[in-house]
Parts: sequence; structure tokens; C-alpha cells
Amino acid sequence: MTSRTTSGIDLFTDDAIHDPYGLYRELRDLGPAVWLDEHEVWCLSRYEEVRDALVGWETYSSAEGVALNDPTNETLRGTTIASDPPLHDHLRSIVGERLTPRAVRSMRDAVEAQADELVERLVTQGSFDAVGDLARALPMAIVPDMLGWPEDIRPRLLEWAAAGFDTMGPLTERVQPALAKRHELFAYTSELARSGDLVPGTLGADILGAADRGEIRPDECPALLLDYLVPALDTTISAISTSVWLFGRHPDQWDAVRADPTLIPKAFNEALRLESPVRGFSRVATCDVEIEEATIACGDRVLLLFASANRDERRWDDPERFDVTRDAAGHVAFGYGIHGCAGQGLARLEGHAVLAALARRVARFDVGTPRHITNSMIRALSELPVTVRT
Repeated sequence: MTSRTTSGIDLFTDDAIHDPYGLYRELRDLGPAVWLDEHEVWCLSRYEEVRDALVGWETYSSAEGVALNDPTNETLRGTTIASDPPLHDHLRSIVGERLTPRAVRSMRDAVEAQADELVERLVTQGSFDAVGDLARALPMAIVPDMLGWPEDIRPRLLEWAAAGFDTMGPLTERVQPALAKRHELFAYTSELARSGDLVPGTLGADILGAADRGEIRPDECPALLLDYLVPALDTTISAISTSVWLFGRHPDQWDAVRADPTLIPKAFNEALRLESPVRGFSRVATCDVEIEEATIACGDRVLLLFASANRDERRWDDPERFDVTRDAAGHVAFGYGIHGCAGQGLARLEGHAVLAALARRVARFDVGTPRHITNSMIRALSELPVTVRT
């Protein structure tokens, strides 16, 4: 008989989405594996167990999808995020060449120039929205071009990407409209793959070329075209805007970064750790798993709560403190192991470039009241009024 520590916590109410950290702490205190009655899923909320599960793909499989509902998991089939080796490795090789460290390094000068121009303009204004004017601008200028998406559809990409993450949660009343938008995006992408209307020499064109060469099936193209789009926008936007918010609340940490810009990579990691853009994804147990007193049965779905693991007191000293000198490189905000985010190198390049450009010009951020989006799996700001002092 399965042994369970259970909880009635619902992580997917609006209140829980906007203010989750007390609930995460409660789950960590209950045990390393807790059964959530509300949605009939196991939850791993501590760092060690989450990281072990991310590494142990043979035990915690992604092949049945990583969402908490069947309709979304059906649309994820054939993507790198919802597959195990050897299929995963094959699919990742198709999309990975343009995201290697060498490929990202080749983009550095262009990304830094774009960041510098953007920040110069906004600092001259004096006041701006750190989400709409700053954090969204750079990824939206880079990612669609890298993928080769047609210009006329780009205004809808943020809406579709957010819906993609919202549908990763349980099928609550709020998620139903997002599911319709996800199907809309998939229908558009299927037609895009059929028509081949992608800019030559881009990642999207590479995917279609792989199908032409017989390296993948044509019906795998739509999912692979979405594989990088959905995670590449919202996660980077969240990390950049959240960084500004944290520096506005902790001016001493901004002073430290300005005095020593080599701290920027650590500062960006610390922002990712403290305010992880992705709450988590799920897996399915391929065998019975014993974790202390809990027994996860073969076939059970398991939610890996990245955002909780990144604040686990068992792993991090004073985990709720924002400290740009902390070595937070071990965080799991981008996942870990074979499913570590393929685009994290570009996300870091964009984040570092924006922070460096700000550090050269801004002495203080006077931040207004932030507004958070309501999304099952993305923690992000929808608005953050900022006035800068130079």
C-alpha cells in the first residue's frame, strides 16, 4: 500500500500564484514528498529531491508530458521537453546547434549593442515600465528573428507564449481559455510548417530542413518550432524585470554591482534563484520510488517545484535574502540535467547585457508597485513602474 504524507494545499489558486512562498515552505516542512489531494499529484519541494529527479530521467520520465493535464500533454508529444533519450537527444541535436555556447558567444556583440541602445533611450526618458519597455524589448527583438517567424504574427507571440505556460497547470476554470489559445498557436504553427514560410538561415528553417533530409518526421516539425519559442520569451522577460525590482528594493546590492560589474553573473543567478520564472514541471514515475516514509507508485505524476527548491533552507543559507555575492549557480530555475533549458545561454547573455548597460548609467531605481501576472507556471511581473536616477 502506498504510504503518503498528504496536504490540502492548492498551489493553483490566484492567491497561491501571487503569494506562493509560505505555501512552499509549508510543503517543505511536511516532508520530501507530499501528495496534493486537490490535484492528485505528488509534489517534490526540497532542493535535493528536485535535483535528483531532474537528473534521474530513467525514474522520473518526461515522455508522457510535463504538464498537469492530459490535453496539454497531448500537444507536447514530440518535443524535447516531453521526451526521454534516445528520442530526446535526437530532437535536441536538431534544435541545439544554434544554441551552443559557441553560437551564443558569436551573438554577444550584437546583443550588447542592442541592450546598450535600449537602456540609453529609457534612461534618457527617466521613467518607464521595466516590463513592457525594458524586459520585453530585447527578447522580442532577438528570439523571433532567431526562429525566423513571420513579422505579421509577432505581436501575438507573447500572448501565445504565456498561454503555453498557463496550460501546464491543472485544468482549472482559469486555464480553459489559455488552452484554446494554445490550440490556436499549434494550428498556426502546423500551417507554418506546411507552408515553409520561415526566414531562410534561421532555427525554424533548420527544423524544416531536417525534415526534408529525413532526420525527423514532417509531423514533428510544428512541436519543434514551438520548443524554443514558448520558454525563450517569458522566462527571460521575467528574469530581467524581476532583477530590476529586486535592485530597487535592495539598493545596497545595486551599489555592490556598480562597484564591481564582475558580480553581474552572480547577481542574475541570485535573481533567478530567489524569483524563479518557472514554478516547476511534472514527471511520471516509471517504478515505485521510496523517499523516506513516502512511496511514490509507478505511474504516479510528480510535480517538481523548482521555485521551492531554490528557497530550500536545507540547501541555501538565509534563502530569502537577496545577496549578489552568493554563489547561486546551483539553482534549478532553468531545470537541470538533460532537460536543462537549451536556451539558457542566450537568456543569460540578454540578462547580463541589460544589467551591464544599466550599471553604467543608473545609480538608483525608484520602483513603484509591481503587478504580477496570474499564470499556472510562470512567475512574472506584468508591470513595474520605474524612475531611474543617474
